[in-house]
Formats: sequence, structure tokens, C-alpha cells
Amino acid sequence: MEPPKLVYIALGSNLGNRFALLEQGVRRIYREIGAVKAVSKIYETPAWGFEGNAFLNACIAVSSRFSAEKILDKLLQIEDESGRVRSDAKNYQNRSLDLDILMMEDTVITSKKLILPHPHLQKRDFVLLPLNDIAAHEIHPEFKVSIAHLLERLKPFGEINAIEAQLEIPGKKYAFTSCNYIAVEGNIGAGKTSFSTMISQDFNAKLVLERFKDNPFLPKFYENKERYAFPLEMSFLADRYQQLSDDLAQYDLFSDFIISDYDVFKSLIFAKITLQEDEYALYHKLFHLMYKELVKPDLYIYLYQNTDRLLENIKNRGREYEQNIQADYLMQINQSYLSFIKAQTKLKVQVIDISEKDFVNNRKDYLSLLEEIKAPRI
Repeated sequence: MEPPKLVYIALGSNLGNRFALLEQGVRRIYREIGAVKAVSKIYETPAWGFEGNAFLNACIAVSSRFSAEKILDKLLQIEDESGRVRSDAKNYQNRSLDLDILMMEDTVITSKKLILPHPHLQKRDFVLLPLNDIAAHEIHPEFKVSIAHLLERLKPFGEINAIEAQLEIPGKKYAFTSCNYIAVEGNIGAGKTSFSTMISQDFNAKLVLERFKDNPFLPKFYENKERYAFPLEMSFLADRYQQLSDDLAQYDLFSDFIISDYDVFKSLIFAKITLQEDEYALYHKLFHLMYKELVKPDLYIYLYQNTDRLLENIKNRGREYEQNIQADYLMQINQSYLSFIKAQTKLKVQVIDISEKDFVNNRKDYLSLLEEIKAPRI
């Protein structure tokens, strides 16, 4: 998964309740595009290029995983839903809400749909002034100079004044930030790696990912389960134990907490399904010798998805060795997880049904998932 990029967005309004429309725009951008990291002052500026009401203008910095083209589509929809009326006239017009992408890190795009950086930002003081509030040291990817430098060499065309009212950064402090260690679990294809990665990127967490891709027995297991089940489960157990022992032994001074896309107890869950009775008895004994030495998570999150959705996800991600996984096997795994969860008395466990959510492509679903997470008492 690609890390989020910082995108700078200009907001303007000269119709209706201008401040309320800017506030509404910022909230919608937060809900649909990404986390708002900074907001500028609001400046009242004369209409530029036509006779019209004065504008309120501001800029915000947004951390987003969407492409610039996708962000543009979302901004246009937000404009439309705020009451903006478009016409075929080529001259500038009054606008209830005007949203423009100014820059997106070092991204350069020239297409019929979008030009980045914005081709006119260096000519407009009502854009550069608020942008300078939050991005003075950012370098324009084509001119190779800072925003502050662009502002210094621009002659203002009219009177611009900052107003007292300020935009607030939307969002909240979520429950898991009170944890030291969170484990995210789920069935094959549930989305645990994607969710853990997103949390680590958005909330400064150290990320621990299961190293299943390096396991040479996994493709062989899906071809011949009886023959390769025991070496597969033993290799997974050894690797998980070593990885968690190393990563949890010392917390990263530069991270706020640790999040992993698995809990070591999954070893026992899968082994009970895949191993013969005598193999499982030996495995069970070895597992508990290791398990008692490991740090337990403050919060254990289980992402539940129904079997049809799991099969769809497995097909879409295209791992060849997974394509023959059967529905019965996924149902067995899910039942084993739920049995484990019901038996827990010391772990803080939360089960969240995400069968109807697409938290990777729909930010509203991602935020709703965050809202469901309850803080543990630690």
C-alpha cells in the first residue's frame, strides 16, 4: 500500500454564508479525502478577473491516499453539493464554494483533466498568502523555489485582509492511541494488513507485518495440505515468535505505539484446523511454551467479513496459491477465531463486522471503523 501524500487545497467562497461554506468544505474533505493536517488563516479578497462579491480564501494541507485525479473528482462533487452552479461561460463567476488542488508533494501532471502544480498559483496573492501560512518552505516542483519566495516576488493586485474567524481542524483522538500494542486479526483476505498499515501511517505507529510471503511451505501447503501442514505451521510459529520477540522487546522511541497485522495465537487456531490429532498435541505443547514468554496486546481487534466477501477479496488480490481456497476452509477458520475470542478473559477483544465496508477505497468507511474501536482500560 502506498503511503499517503500531502496535498494542498485552496478554498474560496463569495456567495451565501461564506465562512460556513468554507467550514463545510473542510469537514467534507476530511470525511471523504483525508486527514486535515493544517489550516491557514482566512483572507478576505476582492473578486479576481470579474466584478463580483469579495471572496473568503483559505488553504489546507490534507494527507490522502487517493490519486490527484480521484481527489479532483471528489472536490468537484463537494462543490456541486455545496450549491455551486456551473456554466459554459469562459469568464470567472461568483461561487458558493471553489476548491482547487494546488500542489501534491513533487507530483507533476499535465493532462486535459488536471494540471499540477496549479498553473496559476504563482500569479495569485489570494492563493499564495494562505498557502504561505502552512507551506512556506515547500518547494514548487517545477520552479524549484519555495512558496515563501514565490510570494515575496509577487506584486499584490488588491487589498487582502485576514479575518478573525478561523477554521478548525476536524477529527478526534481515537481510542487506540492510549495503547502500547495493538494486534489486528481476521480471516484470510479480511483486510487486516491494509488496516494495520493505514493506522501505522496515520497515527505514527510502528508496524509489524507477518512475513508469510517468505514462507516456502505456503504454496506447497495449498497444493498438498496433508503433507505440508506440519512443517508449514511449525515454520510459521518459529517465525512469528522470533519476529514478535524482537519487535516487542523494545518500543520504538519515534513511534507512539506498535500495531501488528496478526497475533501469535493465530498459530494455534490454524494448527487445530490443519494438523492431525497427534501432530496438534505436540504443536500445542510447543506453542504454550513460547506463548507465555510473549507480550500480549493491549487491544485485540478482529475484523470479521462474511465468506462471500472473503472469497471476492482473495480473488481480487490475485495470489495464485490462494485461488483454490474453499469456502468451507474459510468458515472453519472464522469459527475457530470466534471460539478463541469467546474464551478470552484477560485480553481486551473487539470484533468489528466490516462485511459491508470498503475502508481502503472509501474514507467514510475507514472513519466509521475507527469510531467503532473502544479504548481499553490499561
